Amino acid sequence: MEDCVFCSIVNKTLEKELLYEDDKVVVFKDILPKAPVHLLIVSKDHIVSINHIADTQENLAGHMVNVARKMALKYGVYESGYRLIFNVGRDGGQVIPHLHLHLLGGKTLEA
Repeated sequence: MEDCVFCSIVNKTLEKELLYEDDKVVVFKDILPKAPVHLLIVSKDHIVSINHIADTQENLAGHMVNVARKMALKYGVYESGYRLIFNVGRDGGQVIPHLHLHLLGGKTLEA
């Protein structure tokens, strides 16, 4: 999508340090971190949210969680604990309408 900041990062028209990349996702640091470790696992396909995943893409969310687990290990929060969040829609806290998973850790997180 032309005006989507995450699509610009995925397509490399907007420069951003990628911490991980494969054929389905990219991972980078959140620009407004809510924890010492705050990474975004972003779908390479422009999918608006979890609500918009097609049946043919049903494995994508699991893949994103698996990548998040690997990033938690790499960034030192695997043992101490971390939080994974899919925000869905405006009322669910989703700011950018492009499927992404937040990984937060590195401190005690409030409930």
